Amino acid sequence: MKNKTVIVDYDAGNLRSVANMLTFLDVPFEITSDKDKILNAEKIIFPGQGHFAQAMSNLEKKGLVPVIKECCSKGTPFLGICIGLQILFEKSEEAPNVQGLGIFKGEVKKFTQGKIPQIGWNKVIPTENNSFIEENYFYYVNSYYVVPEDENIISAYTDYNGQFCASVQSGNVTAVQFHPEKSSEAGLKFFRNWINQ
Repeated sequence: MKNKTVIVDYDAGNLRSVANMLTFLDVPFEITSDKDKILNAEKIIFPGQGHFAQAMSNLEKKGLVPVIKECCSKGTPFLGICIGLQILFEKSEEAPNVQGLGIFKGEVKKFTQGKIPQIGWNKVIPTENNSFIEENYFYYVNSYYVVPEDENIISAYTDYNGQFCASVQSGNVTAVQFHPEKSSEAGLKFFRNWINQ
């Protein structure tokens, strides 16, 4: 039997802020690292803050790498946030010897200009490949950004000393670099749109 929205607990990330957002929206959810619960979830949220290598290491220790890959491939609606976007790619300059999940081809690069990390509100411009984001300002805390090999999966852009990918969307997989759970009314709208898909 399918269960509710699951927030993946991998001993990192920004779980409580996402949980607070879902509680505010009256969305039933569970925070778990249980493989079966994740595999049987109706929707999956992978929140994030932290280091690429640490996130992958924690996933591997919990045996969740094949679980996340299976959920993405079988069509479960999946939302990655911040590091939850970055680990979907093959590799990152943050941890050159660590392999990402490889759901998408491409890499994660470090900003080379401006204050690093960029912290604050930045305008997000959706592309035509977008179902959930409305043009607005969203909150960021990031030193790295994704560079997808296939630009068609990009669902929004942001500018920080140059344009970069703010989010991707491909089939059931959506992932964002910004923090919708910290983005006030814009974030609320985003979560409503994603939950109600």
